Amino acid sequence: MKPIKISEAVVRRLPIYLRYLNELSLSGIQTVSSQDLGEKLDLNPAQIRKDLAYFGEFGRKGVGYNVDYLIEKIRQILKLDKTMNVALVGTGNLGRALCNYNMYIKDNMKIVAVFDADVSKSGTSINHLKVQPMQELSETVRKLDIAVGIITVPAGEAQNVADRFVAAGIRGLLNFAPVVLKAAPGVRIHNADFTAELLSLAYYMDHQNEEEPERDVEQ
Repeated sequence: MKPIKISEAVVRRLPIYLRYLNELSLSGIQTVSSQDLGEKLDLNPAQIRKDLAYFGEFGRKGVGYNVDYLIEKIRQILKLDKTMNVALVGTGNLGRALCNYNMYIKDNMKIVAVFDADVSKSGTSINHLKVQPMQELSETVRKLDIAVGIITVPAGEAQNVADRFVAAGIRGLLNFAPVVLKAAPGVRIHNADFTAELLSLAYYMDHQNEEEPERDVEQ
């Protein structure tokens, strides 16, 4: 049987579900319905049920979902039940903020290595992580079995950093630079473009009285 292709929209919603489920668990709530999830997350309950059904039957009709069980299953789907090491290149304000936030992350995806092309920063520390020179990137990626690279450098340097990550064997990149990166097939790039988000937000500030656009219910 041909495997079902899961759309990117579905995968991107899973962390949203997980974050809220974690909040419920911390509050001692044991079960939750798709209706409750939909109201809290401003999503269609049917959409939530369909998203989760791609991966299995996790709920009971008339009862809902066991919160802790669903957390465990979504973590498995997102591979968060396994350790995934992350490297970051670029120790400007954003890079430093991400490294400092790193200590609060409870999932098994952690920044374990930090690099910068500025040799004057080599040897300094950010949240107990020693800044390394770019020359050590390939060796460190292999030594620490790093799977994901984060890019927080200026746009003009981003492609070079991406190329070095890929050459070192990394196949997943999170790019914060305001530029479109190119990579060989098999390399996954996600872009976190603050500028684009702000510009699109500005559009809606001038159209608040118009009919809201339909919500994305892509499958």
